[in-house]
Amino acid sequence: MSRLYIVATPIGNMEDMTLRALRILREVDVIACEDTRHTSMLLNHYEIKKRLIATHSYNERESSRGILSLLDEGKDIAYCSDAGTPGISDPGELLVDYIRENSDHEIIPVPGPSAAITLISVAGRVGRSFTFEGFLSPKSGRRKKRLTELIARNEPFLIYESPFRVIKTLKEAFEIERDLYAVMGRELTKQFEEIKKMPLAELIRYLEGKSTVKGEFAILLYKDFHDKTEEDQES
Repeated sequence: MSRLYIVATPIGNMEDMTLRALRILREVDVIACEDTRHTSMLLNHYEIKKRLIATHSYNERESSRGILSLLDEGKDIAYCSDAGTPGISDPGELLVDYIRENSDHEIIPVPGPSAAITLISVAGRVGRSFTFEGFLSPKSGRRKKRLTELIARNEPFLIYESPFRVIKTLKEAFEIERDLYAVMGRELTKQFEEIKKMPLAELIRYLEGKSTVKGEFAILLYKDFHDKTEEDQES
């Protein structure tokens, strides 16, 4: 039985590529990927030569049928998104569903980098759990509605945002709830990585003070809290 490997790749720093991921990419027969040009650069860096198949958000359903045919022929396949873990605000979930629903081929995760978990690891104490939202809608009305829902949950939530919309999105969150704090990760693992933890109002002023805002953002938003132990709650 053939195998489909879901392979996480670096979100910036090439040294974050795992040994297992490199071995799998060298061993499989075909690599499906979100962008063949992007994955080619990764493979060239590690001197790996493989047949590539484009499988992105616009053709994922169609491409999944072709991938299943290759699996049925006995070929092992790896799938990589452009950066991070496939299926986490990236293509991959439709492919996984299609292969699982239409075959008995093994689907094997090869874990690695994720911008969300990377940011959480340096966020410090913000609460006992969090909601991962990923990218919000580019449409203002839908975005504000979802922000209102997330803030009403009264628990931390993590979003991804582009440099072109990050200030606007943060201002919308501040309009809904002024008592918000933020942990911002910009260009995580890259040369100009920046991590800030501060009240949301200060973060907005900080970003507005820059001549240009560049890079991809992961941002954790939360209300101030007092971390109570079980003993505190009982007393």
